[in-house]
Amino acid sequence: MKRLFALLLIVVMSVSLFAGCAAKEEAPASGEGKAEGKLNIGISISSFDDTFLMYMKDGMDAYAKKLGEEVETTYVDAKEDAIKQLGQVENFIAQGVNAIIVVPVNTEATGPITQACQEANVALVYVNRLPDNLPEDIIFVGSQSIDAGIFQMEYLAEQMGGTGNVVVLIGKLDNEAAIKRTEGVKKVIEEKYPDIKVIKEQTGEWSRAKGMTVMENWLASGDQIDAVASNNDDMALGALMAIEAQGKLDDIIVAGVDATPDALAELEKGRLNATVFQDAEGQGGGAMEAAIKKAKGEQIENRVWIPFQLVTPENYKEFMK
Repeated sequence: MKRLFALLLIVVMSVSLFAGCAAKEEAPASGEGKAEGKLNIGISISSFDDTFLMYMKDGMDAYAKKLGEEVETTYVDAKEDAIKQLGQVENFIAQGVNAIIVVPVNTEATGPITQACQEANVALVYVNRLPDNLPEDIIFVGSQSIDAGIFQMEYLAEQMGGTGNVVVLIGKLDNEAAIKRTEGVKKVIEEKYPDIKVIKEQTGEWSRAKGMTVMENWLASGDQIDAVASNNDDMALGALMAIEAQGKLDDIIVAGVDATPDALAELEKGRLNATVFQDAEGQGGGAMEAAIKKAKGEQIENRVWIPFQLVTPENYKEFMK
């Protein structure tokens, strides 16, 4: 009996040892075990609630799918939290991704993200929002934000006849796009239109709901408002809702930025006066292309510019899909 028990014990221990070894082989260390030749790209987006950024994500997906099984992507939502976004990037690095794409929550606080990727020697691409400090070895894909404000305000000024009061709906105050688009609006007024005044400006944080609330408050003030220059379409559409509720759609001109499908639909209805096309697909695809090339060690310009285009009732159909 003792001999039989000893034999059974040896068999059990052998099976356990074999299973343990097998389990160890099936659980590779961080960054290992990727399919040969496949690139893993981690993407942190400032907010999944941003309409434009989701179209940009579609552009990334479309580019990755063209390459078949060569690319595996993982998307995470930073929920407008810069600390959370840094943690996401650090997690991607720990997982051993080949490249990271970031739409920064705060363009003034990207230093730790950049440093982490440089120290880990992981390819980093920023997209859509240009960081304040961008080293030469880090890539940015996006558009010249000041141009959007310039195109927008030049159109509004022409429609206003060169005189009147304009209000500015600003995106998040720590975002480069919000800062530069607003700068573009003011640049046009200061240089060309002394009879146009910016009488109010406030952040709507890129949100349709907040854009509507801000516009409601401005209308309640009783001040004369002739035009709204919004840093993006979502806030512009929120402003339109408030303006419509006051029966003033025919009295106030509204322009946005991004040329989202919702904005183009409002242009078609004759409610929105203009927007500025920001190529979501171009930015998303460009960022994915840059990340893949950088991960493969290929040469690529560290600034990839995607141009803006003014969209008006005369040409909006060219931008509808």
